[in-house]
Amino acid sequence: MADEMATPAAPPQDSRRETMAFVVGVAGWLVPGLGHALMKMWGRAVACFLTVGLLVILGAGMRGNVFSSRGNDAFDSLGYLADLGTGTFYLLARSLETGGADVSHAGGDYGTRFLAAAGVLNLLAALHAYEAARGRKA
Repeated sequence: MADEMATPAAPPQDSRRETMAFVVGVAGWLVPGLGHALMKMWGRAVACFLTVGLLVILGAGMRGNVFSSRGNDAFDSLGYLADLGTGTFYLLARSLETGGADVSHAGGDYGTRFLAAAGVLNLLAALHAYEAARGRKA
């Protein structure tokens, strides 16, 4: 009777798959497309890397605002989280922002949106890579 109530332990294969899925998701966040590349989904990997990279370069080139962790309000904090979603490309955007943000012009304002869109897109791609590594339909 006690054996029937005991919950079976997860097979080692399931925990290994979950660990690998987590690694794939984090890798996909750090370097856009790397999670898909680890699963040999080459087309998606290249598309993610080029799209996120292009958005970051355009956004920083248009002198968009790259938010820092020292935000003054909720919008600055959300902007920082969105920008941080680009992974290591966030560091690239920070290094390209030598002249500072220029959001007083339309170009700088659009650049800020491009940077945020790149981060959100990369987070969605990393989530997709994680789910695909778990074996869910993608």
